Amino acid sequence: MNIVRRPRRNRNTNSIREMVAETHLSCSQLIHPLFIQEGTKVKTEISSMPDFFRFSPDLALKDLEECLKLGIQNFILFPQIEEKFKDKKASLSYKKNNLYLKMIQSIKKNFPEATIITDVAMDPYSSDGHDGYVENGKILNDETLPILGKMALAQAEAGADILGPSDMMDGRVGYIRDVLDKNGFTDVAIMSYTAKYASSFYGPFRDALGSAPKAGDKKTYQMDFRNAKEAILEAELDFNEGADYLMVKPALTYLDIIQSLKQNFPIPIVAYNVSGEYAMIKAASKLGWLDETKAMVESLLSIKRAGADIIITYFAKNYAKLKLV
Repeated sequence: MNIVRRPRRNRNTNSIREMVAETHLSCSQLIHPLFIQEGTKVKTEISSMPDFFRFSPDLALKDLEECLKLGIQNFILFPQIEEKFKDKKASLSYKKNNLYLKMIQSIKKNFPEATIITDVAMDPYSSDGHDGYVENGKILNDETLPILGKMALAQAEAGADILGPSDMMDGRVGYIRDVLDKNGFTDVAIMSYTAKYASSFYGPFRDALGSAPKAGDKKTYQMDFRNAKEAILEAELDFNEGADYLMVKPALTYLDIIQSLKQNFPIPIVAYNVSGEYAMIKAASKLGWLDETKAMVESLLSIKRAGADIIITYFAKNYAKLKLV
């Protein structure tokens, strides 16, 4: 056969394949989610997220230390809050002695090298279970912003490195940036949940935190999964309001959105490989339908290939243990 160009020549051996590989993912580009709860020596497996746990603060520090030893230095924190402490204005979220703020302080004291990313949203603390302030069944945008501002300031004061507004209220990035700057926290960054879709893949996460809405759904503020151009609009707004990172959530079913933001904005693009995506691989693996490790690596590399600079994933420790990079 007279074939001049044979792409298979670059696949002949493992060393050649490694040499010409276009996509690489290192531990420095991963963020490990850390779920915390009240108590001491408490470790609770999340039933819909096999092999992933919620920790009391003492054991959360041990989990974080294990991650550091594996080369993972970036962490995003989520709290489980007892119902009795929740109210309509999520007031616990900015009280100085709350579980979340004390956890940030403890991590920075014990492991100052760790990067701490927070969650700025009302739902873990809200008696309504929504990301915004609810009145007469309606999520009020502008009335939510001062609450988010108080929460963001409290997290910055506790020592957080990067704040993650996950609420999808209009104007919240600019509002939080203004609060931070006026209070001297110009170095604290904002990782905006920019294109956060109203997805069916969040169920296990809500199980982990008990943060599901008490009534209605989140479709009036999270994005419609049928829309792609709208993600560019959201990204332009967040970028112009001062976001330092733009996030797409979920990841695997929104690879086109990741690529679109990567091509259009000159700041890091973050993808959240969400709980439902993790749970699918775990469940199929348990049934013997696929190889968990191979499916994990393929999934994470597809997110990176699409354009994500950084990936939040429940597989971070599993990937790090493979020592691929």
